[in-house]
Amino acid sequence: MGLLLALFCGAAPAAPAGPRPAFDCAKVQPGSMAALVCADAGLAQLDQQLSQVYGQALKKAAKELPPLLKAEQRGWVKGRDECWKSEDKPACVKDSYVRRIAELQARHRLLPAQEPIRWACDGNPAKEVVVNFFATEPPTLLAEFGDSSSLMFAERSASGSRYVGRNESFWEHQGEARIVWGYQAPEMVCRRL
Repeated sequence: MGLLLALFCGAAPAAPAGPRPAFDCAKVQPGSMAALVCADAGLAQLDQQLSQVYGQALKKAAKELPPLLKAEQRGWVKGRDECWKSEDKPACVKDSYVRRIAELQARHRLLPAQEPIRWACDGNPAKEVVVNFFATEPPTLLAEFGDSSSLMFAERSASGSRYVGRNESFWEHQGEARIVWGYQAPEMVCRRL
């Protein structure tokens, strides 16, 4: 993680006393989101945690596609750095770290998943969605439908459990799930198998 961030940074802010990020603060550009991480002990601690989780994910991905994971991490750094546009930059950066840690833990199964739950949608057992829940922070689920998968994060719901991904959503209430799979796709009504 530190090496990746160093690729994107310039000159350094003063390092805070206490936790330090996994990257070299002497090499970051003043005013950057990396400089914000260097100046905030809580964010620095999150950077250390992400660095550890990312290392674990790299080990797990060694037999898969480590170049893809590295490219995703560089993309995440760029996304985190977009927090300069936010009204509350520290909160934006913190949320970015928390969500990336949870994503890596779920996608690479660094934490155990609950037993998978299978759902038959629209009265058709062939329209099966398999859902694995992870006790990440925030809670996540990994759903599989056909030959695609989606990582979703828990969101507040007036009732039941609701998770939202990039273009997918899962809402379970009283044993029934309503699942949207894809941009502007119709909602499927699903029952547990």
